[in-house]
Amino acid sequence: MMSQKTFGLLAGLAAASIWGGMYVVSKIVLDIIPPFALVSLRLILGAACLFVILVVQKGLRASAAQRTTAVLVGLVGYGISLGLQFVGTRMSTAANASLVTSASPVFIFLFGAWILRENITLARSAALALATIGVIAVVDPRAANLGGQVFWGNLVLLGAAITWGLYSVLIKRVSTVVGTLELSFLAFLGGLPVSLPLGSLELSRQGVGVINLAVVLGVLYLGIVSTALALYLWNKSLALLDAGLVSLLFFAQPVVGGGLGATLLHESLGPGYWLGAALIAAGLWVAARSEGMMGANRRAAPQTVDEV
Repeated sequence: MMSQKTFGLLAGLAAASIWGGMYVVSKIVLDIIPPFALVSLRLILGAACLFVILVVQKGLRASAAQRTTAVLVGLVGYGISLGLQFVGTRMSTAANASLVTSASPVFIFLFGAWILRENITLARSAALALATIGVIAVVDPRAANLGGQVFWGNLVLLGAAITWGLYSVLIKRVSTVVGTLELSFLAFLGGLPVSLPLGSLELSRQGVGVINLAVVLGVLYLGIVSTALALYLWNKSLALLDAGLVSLLFFAQPVVGGGLGATLLHESLGPGYWLGAALIAAGLWVAARSEGMMGANRRAAPQTVDEV
């Protein structure tokens, strides 16, 4: 059990870390490719990567009803939430997108308690509070423009945060009967009925800009790394851990994003970044320590489907 929990923690942290560098890439590519067309490309690339692995290993094993459920959950996460995220990022700014979508863990936490009946423990609540304050310190809302012309973009980004919280909890429920690899593949397919028609409409009305090597590399990063790899890791973490605990791992995203900005773009890191990073780390430590203590005093939870 402890090894599974450790892997679940590492998987969730890795996913959040990958997404930390996603917003800058998304903002650049969205200047060339419309939002839903980019979502479609991202889902197609992600699904193709996972399909190859499924074919090589064992293929699809879920029942027809389970596949339908997985596709519908994917509709929420990748058709609605991911689409709202890209639309909101284009209407707003990368900084605003990072700040507003950082509210996702709160909604994962609340949906986990409501839908999955997970306990709202004192330790997890304290960890959530510490990490939330840490995110505020890292992102620094004073640097974000939350009103004016970008107001509607920020509102769309809030919708993305809420629906991502709902998706994460629903994927946790389905993961008890469908393996993570197959579930991730089917969920990607669930987003396409929304993204493909809207993407085609966008392309017919506005087309695309100049495609260069940077744009191609950006699309490949978003499709293979941020989608196929990161979303598989996120779904795996949800399969192994309570949604309330996984929600805290999302807070690693702005820390990594800030670190990458300093490393690659030579952006300065003020005292708020280091204070926020310390608070987020403290929140994760409180949650992980509490999870370990509870694990020693209760019966092991039912195992999820055995798969890669």
